[in-house]
Amino acid sequence: MTVLRPDGSEPSEPPPEEPAPGPVARWNTPARRRKALIALVAVWAVVITVVAFTRGRDNGQSSQAAAPKPAPSPSPGPLAVSEIYQTLLPSVVLIQTTGHDAKKALESATGTGVIVNADGTVLTAAHVIDGAETIEVTYADGTSSTAKVASANPEQDIATITPAKLPETLVPAVLGGGVQVGDTVVAIGNPLGLVDSTSSGVVSGLDRKLTREAKDDIAGLIQFDAAVNPGNSGGPLVNDQGQVVGIVVALANPTDAGTFIGIGFAVPIGAALGGGENGDGRAPPL
Repeated sequence: MTVLRPDGSEPSEPPPEEPAPGPVARWNTPARRRKALIALVAVWAVVITVVAFTRGRDNGQSSQAAAPKPAPSPSPGPLAVSEIYQTLLPSVVLIQTTGHDAKKALESATGTGVIVNADGTVLTAAHVIDGAETIEVTYADGTSSTAKVASANPEQDIATITPAKLPETLVPAVLGGGVQVGDTVVAIGNPLGLVDSTSSGVVSGLDRKLTREAKDDIAGLIQFDAAVNPGNSGGPLVNDQGQVVGIVVALANPTDAGTFIGIGFAVPIGAALGGGENGDGRAPPL
């Protein structure tokens, strides 16, 4: 049979034969996708674990490096003068007295005292309240009260007084022990009427004797060079631990000026309380 073709046309080539269908790849099945997802999750979990472990180790090392190392606690050192003053001031009182002199003239005097017991007992110098007809104490908070003499030891120039009314907050002083030459001491009082004054110095001598007119000498005194003047009498002499080690009773006065020239005297606290070789054995009612 003859196949008719258009003029000028060539016989068309037969279409290429398609390869026979073979087995189709079936990797994109649900089962394979699930396995791939599980593998990806496992790899991600391993990565997270490694990162967390590395960071945790770094943080542990940083915390260990930043942790404070144990060190021995410093032993309590001496207090500064300002700290001594702030510690003792609530225990210091202003004492004001009135009376009549030998000529029956009214006179007044100023001194200092220190609270030494929880019942409000005030320790002072005997000459501060000697001959007083009225005694008034003023506390650090500004409140005042009348007071009466509880005991007196003229031989040691020491006395105690009992206020009729106590302040709202009562702060007894801490009483200390002995001192040595060269120890720092602070005097607190009301010199020349200048209330709540303080001065500092050192113990410049021990076992000193004070000669008094018409009275027996006082022996065993602490000599110090912290400035004191009239009005300091009866006030506390304090060590660098904030403890009362003496009661100020006198200053060296080779002239009639009656002002401080560099030497003050205090009765040791043990003698002031009636103990020791300088006391008479009769302790004040503390």
